Amino acid sequence: MDRIYAPWRIEWVERDADPIDGCPFCVLPERADAREARVVARSDHNYVLLNNAPYNPGHAMVIPDAHVEDWTDLDGETMLDHARLKSATLAASRRGIDPDGFNTGINLGGGAAGGSIDHLHTHVVPRWGGDTNFMPVVGDTKVIVEAVDRSYEHLHEGFAADDDVVDPGDLEAGEAVRLSFDSA
Repeated sequence: MDRIYAPWRIEWVERDADPIDGCPFCVLPERADAREARVVARSDHNYVLLNNAPYNPGHAMVIPDAHVEDWTDLDGETMLDHARLKSATLAASRRGIDPDGFNTGINLGGGAAGGSIDHLHTHVVPRWGGDTNFMPVVGDTKVIVEAVDRSYEHLHEGFAADDDVVDPGDLEAGEAVRLSFDSA
């Protein structure tokens, strides 16, 4: 039997029940503690949430505040804000965790497209040369080398250094970084 040790996961195992009533992408950004909710940054119409089951360290999602299912359902202002926040997410990742590259993408069409939540979201997955090694190929096992809390800290620092920051947020107080983009 293969064993992979992930002692930080005990927090998930021992957590109090936390049922989310409704869409998690609508509920999580409304929580008082952004860090606990994994909301690392916000803009005028969208926010960045760390994936709780990441493909790689720093796996984030850019999500519109409005619950829409398809890219074509976004108004122009929200769409532009979404694109700019995705760009800021790439920059924050480069500053905070220095990956070699990225995969970005949107699953449209629910389960048929590999999505499980019908609230539009864009994945931003940092990649490193060699992050696909023998474990997933031969052992059918993915090893995540960094805890989500640590990734949150790195990305928070990366976002806080962005030129479009209007509020760097207090990491220890559980505040997300706030960005605003000049629409001119």
